[in-house]
Amino acid sequence: MVHVYFHCSNTDGTLVDRSGAAVASLAEARDRASQIMSAMIRTPGTEDWREWVIHVSGSDGEEIFELPFTAMLGKPH
Repeated sequence: MVHVYFHCSNTDGTLVDRSGAAVASLAEARDRASQIMSAMIRTPGTEDWREWVIHVSGSDGEEIFELPFTAMLGKPH
């Protein structure tokens, strides 16, 4: 198990994940990142989530991978 953090950012700032989660693999970390993105997108409001990116980092602060919200939403036409 590895403890990872899911920080979200756009050009205006960053939402820092202070709790993180224990995952057994990169696939599990990607699935968790997708769940977080989905929950944020479903939140009522006017936010354009296409500008957001989720950064998955280890407990040492080193980024493991990033996943843009456009991976779930697609790019604007």
